[in-house]
Amino acid sequence: MARKAKIHRKTTETDISIGLNLDGTGNGEISTTVAFIDHMLSLFARHGLFDLVVKAKGDKHIDDHHIVEDIGICLGDAVKKALGNKRGIVRYGSATVPMDESLCSVAIDISGRPYLIYNVEFKYRKIGKFDFSLIKEFFKSFSDHSGMTLHINLVYGKNNHHMAEAIFKAFALALRKAVTIHSRIEGILSTKGSL
Repeated sequence: MARKAKIHRKTTETDISIGLNLDGTGNGEISTTVAFIDHMLSLFARHGLFDLVVKAKGDKHIDDHHIVEDIGICLGDAVKKALGNKRGIVRYGSATVPMDESLCSVAIDISGRPYLIYNVEFKYRKIGKFDFSLIKEFFKSFSDHSGMTLHINLVYGKNNHHMAEAIFKAFALALRKAVTIHSRIEGILSTKGSL
């Protein structure tokens, strides 16, 4: 069964389309009008081995908030839809990734219970036009709409760009592990029988 999803969300603030293949090869076609998020989502696709197409536009004349937040919503919806009944998935995934002087640890539980722990303090609020506080908004939206428990712990770092890369790469690796189907898992990996 192909674990793919397409999501389109249009509001008065944004217009976002996402195509996702959980069992891809790492191809990313990302165009969000927010260059830094394009870069982070390209890293996510490549390191997670997900095929990901993202087209997004919105009210940039205000700021990037709505676009980044709504991409998180749509990616969360896409992952949830692509997982289908979740039969046979490992469910849990974790990864710790270095990026030069930065180190980040991410842990995921595809539990059906959205919850975000985000222990990240960037050194600067903005670099260029990008507001790094939006990364938390992205992951909050993703967690809420995917139904996942997501813990992001930046252990240390000095360079905002490196810190963000460590976060998105660790997130990609942890999610790849969590969505993997394991031949020894029968049904749903839960004593309740559902996630």
